[in-house]
Amino acid sequence: MSGTGSSMLYSFLTFTVILSLQEMYRGKLASSELFTIFGGFISSLLFLVSLTFIGNFQEASGMRTGWGAVLLAEAIALIAASTVHRVCITTCFLFSAGILYEVNKLSGMTLAKSESKTKRH
Repeated sequence: MSGTGSSMLYSFLTFTVILSLQEMYRGKLASSELFTIFGGFISSLLFLVSLTFIGNFQEASGMRTGWGAVLLAEAIALIAASTVHRVCITTCFLFSAGILYEVNKLSGMTLAKSESKTKRH
């Protein structure tokens, strides 16, 4: 029962919470190698929720989500990662590429399932 409006609101609120916590614990995330990698992962979660927000906004506007939304969401996540540590930028990019691959795969499976239901009826 989640429409584009509520999904857009939840993704915005999640983005705000993740970004706030990341900035609050910026010193801790930059303190060791493992925490720096974790900081990149947290920034890639920012990529996911900002991509969700942008995609829902474009869907509500009647536009189709494409590579422009992906690049904008990636730029937002990389800028947020750069406030923590330089290595976070690289790990954020790598984790975001993996997340994008999984989102694309999930989207393809969902589309194939909906097309098969349409052909049946």
